[in-house]
Amino acid sequence: RDKILFDNLTPLYPEEKLNLESDSENLSTRIMDLFTPIGKGQRGLIVSPPRAGKTVLLQDIARSITTNHPEVTLMVLLIDERPEEVTDMQRSVKGEVISSTFDEPATRHVQVAEMVIEKAKRLVEHRKDVVILLDSITRLARAYNTVVPPSGKVLSGGVDSNALHKPKRFFGAARNIEHGGSLTIISTALIDTGSRMDEVIFEEFKGTGNMELHLDRRIADRRVFPAFDLIRSGTRKEELLVPKANLNRIWILRRLLQEMNPVDAMEFIMDKVRKTETNQAFLNSMHQ
Repeated sequence: RDKILFDNLTPLYPEEKLNLESDSENLSTRIMDLFTPIGKGQRGLIVSPPRAGKTVLLQDIARSITTNHPEVTLMVLLIDERPEEVTDMQRSVKGEVISSTFDEPATRHVQVAEMVIEKAKRLVEHRKDVVILLDSITRLARAYNTVVPPSGKVLSGGVDSNALHKPKRFFGAARNIEHGGSLTIISTALIDTGSRMDEVIFEEFKGTGNMELHLDRRIADRRVFPAFDLIRSGTRKEELLVPKANLNRIWILRRLLQEMNPVDAMEFIMDKVRKTETNQAFLNSMHQ
């Protein structure tokens, strides 16, 4: 009865950090924790070309969240995915995995997504912390593009001008709520697929997140995983999530990486992080 409707809740920047660092061997989540920290209420975009390791990255993030934050309700939403990937995700993740595979109609993709977001909103209204990992916003936008009645106005790439409103509502639902509760959405966006439509969808979503992580095909082709492009990745207002002393050291690191190309930068950071047990130990070792 006293519950305030989701749309009337006050959104703030994320202030409480989700710790992704779970074990010292898992470099991808450790490096994310340093360069693109995630808070409760983050709206994150993982920008990835095909075969750059985004699915494995999502599994790593999911595992870290279930290990470090049992209080968080985790939902993994797979839209237009391959059936074997769905099985793999269900077996490796302890949260809820909701899926719609590529052999199902677009109406089903849309139904599944709406169900998940409505459930998440109800939980947030009850001051719960919810995390949705979505793979991928591009496929969801394509499904909506198939489903919405044609407005007669078509953008380049064959995207209907009304089609992106709903997926934006979905992605925009991520927020940190003033008096408790948060909805975090970390979503993948596909680029370099050869499809003009995917590029248009990515351009529309480009500035909407407050965390962006770019994966680079050139790094992945060298079999260096995780294939992060650290120079282009980052979190807005990261000073609210990271302690001041650590923040200064991360900024020094960033300045150092600006001089390198993405492949060297990633190999350099991986080499340094691998030598230490924890991120804190790594940051402390920077004094030497």
